[in-house]
Amino acid sequence: MSAVTPRGPAPYYFVPEPSAFPVLTATGLLFVIVGASQWVNGQGWGAYALFFGLAMWLIVLSQWFRKAIAESESGLYGDRVDVSFRWSMSWFIFSEVMFFGAFFGALFWLRVHAVPNLGSIENALIWPDFKAIWPSVQAGVTASPAGTVEPFTTMGPWPLPTINTALLLSSGVTLTIAHHALIANHRGRAIAFMWLTVLLGIGFLSLQAFEYTHAYSELNLKLSSGAYGTTFYMLTGFHGFHVFVGMLMLLFITLRLHRGHFTPTRHFGFEGAAWYWHFVDVVWLGLYIVVYWL
Repeated sequence: MSAVTPRGPAPYYFVPEPSAFPVLTATGLLFVIVGASQWVNGQGWGAYALFFGLAMWLIVLSQWFRKAIAESESGLYGDRVDVSFRWSMSWFIFSEVMFFGAFFGALFWLRVHAVPNLGSIENALIWPDFKAIWPSVQAGVTASPAGTVEPFTTMGPWPLPTINTALLLSSGVTLTIAHHALIANHRGRAIAFMWLTVLLGIGFLSLQAFEYTHAYSELNLKLSSGAYGTTFYMLTGFHGFHVFVGMLMLLFITLRLHRGHFTPTRHFGFEGAAWYWHFVDVVWLGLYIVVYWL
């Protein structure tokens, strides 16, 4: 995320030179998507494609960010570029809202329509042993009357999800404190609370990794555990990825603060990362209630 911190008279509007960064980033993401989809379907080469795509994506983004930061610090970005950055980030977050809305909608449809419909009297002749309850806790209860889904235990809200909720909510508070410190030109205080925010994000990811290990090894809860397992891992897994991306954003912003970037009045790079992090917090609250409690 680039800052808007002119070092002198900025041009009326800055138009960057043609760049290969967008197509290279898209190519890396293509390898990530194809590799991940093939890996989860049992193709060994998918893992190599996934990690190759991630490496390519990260390398290109690091070069792209470095160039954008150099442009910003050289005074090429003015007010109109600042407005374009704000609109771009707003639309990006809106697209993420639609992304998670699709998964929340799928979960709602399963619980309110699909499962009750499959357990209705009209389907009794097809699946006479089907029981329309949610979530399934043993083979044959919901989507597997033939016993194709192994018995598993559902994931409750305590203790790991609740601890992670506290970590994310705390990170939102520390980020806000850091923002106000930057506005007040207390750079040292802003840096300290930004590092605390980054550490809280790392703590969240570490606990989620432990949660997944516990779910697989002790609860037998897998991606293949019927509709419950699928929606659980898709929702929490994609959210975890967004936490990882947000944590990287905050890390880069913290390193830039160390280098003296941003001013109390011109720091959209900071603000954009903060918008994204608060969005991630809100999504987690929805997950915590819908996935772990209801």
